[in-house]
Amino acid sequence: MFFHFLLVIIMFTGAFCLFNWLMGYKKGNIIIDLDDRYIQYSEYVTAIQKKLESEGRDVTYLGDRRFSIDGKNYMFIERNVSMGGVPMQRTILKLEK
Repeated sequence: MFFHFLLVIIMFTGAFCLFNWLMGYKKGNIIIDLDDRYIQYSEYVTAIQKKLESEGRDVTYLGDRRFSIDGKNYMFIERNVSMGGVPMQRTILKLEK
């Protein structure tokens, strides 16, 4: 009985950690959920830049999915997530070390 309880706790913790990792929840990352869905890569990059600039950040697109934001380099990752049955385009800007 205790073993089963322990196994369930370990599985729940593992699933929670995997979910957080996939969704980009990590210290230093920037997560953006834009209102519109972008198919064209150039339009998507422009929308990301405009969103960050509207937040008062200094943004430069470096090319090859990389941004310089407030003097730090970030890698751009796109995730498509189902929220209530509706697909949502999530932008994760991962801090490069």
